[in-house]
Amino acid sequence: MKIDILVPQSLNDITLEQYQKFEAINTDDNSNTSFLLHKMVEIFCDLDLKDIAKIKFTYVQQIINDLNVMFDQDPKLIPKFNLNGITYGFIPKLDDMTLGEYIDLDNTLSDWQTMHKAMSVLYRQVTVKKDNRYQIEDYEGSKHAEAFKQMPLDVVMGCLVFFYNLNNELLQTTLNYLSREMEQNLTTEQQQILDQSGVGINQSMDWLKAMLPSLTRLPN
Repeated sequence: MKIDILVPQSLNDITLEQYQKFEAINTDDNSNTSFLLHKMVEIFCDLDLKDIAKIKFTYVQQIINDLNVMFDQDPKLIPKFNLNGITYGFIPKLDDMTLGEYIDLDNTLSDWQTMHKAMSVLYRQVTVKKDNRYQIEDYEGSKHAEAFKQMPLDVVMGCLVFFYNLNNELLQTTLNYLSREMEQNLTTEQQQILDQSGVGINQSMDWLKAMLPSLTRLPN
């Protein structure tokens, strides 16, 4: 029986949703290497699990090696990308982030299963473009979040590395800026949410610090 196998050549060939599926089963409860290898090939090569057993072992090993090489790539921030015919752009100026954006990002950035919602905060449809500059639409919640599950993984990884490389001083500067700009108009409840989000952002950075080095540690 002939089986057509499309092995992704870069992170751009993998969707966020595929990686979310893999992360959902890549847990301590599923530490069996053979199981993870099968699921890895099934998810990233878009195959039926029953068909993987029919593939030559040496070929499966080559697929695994190719995938590991792919995940060894050094992702960079990608300012704009196209999805379903729409161009989305990264927030041009993080200091302009609103309280709603900040809280939604804080609540979703440190969990792979909500990463599509975090990406819908950071990337929004480009409305005006001139040379290398652009403007994006105003934030209206996670209305595009489900569509972002199909965004390429290289955009996601590049964004996460970008945030990881932002040092704590810059994060604290952003928090202080938001506090100064908004404290005059915030209710007590909103101020408490903002304070809690400051803690949450630090927790998100701890999650990124632990998560990023492990991206290449796929089963061998």
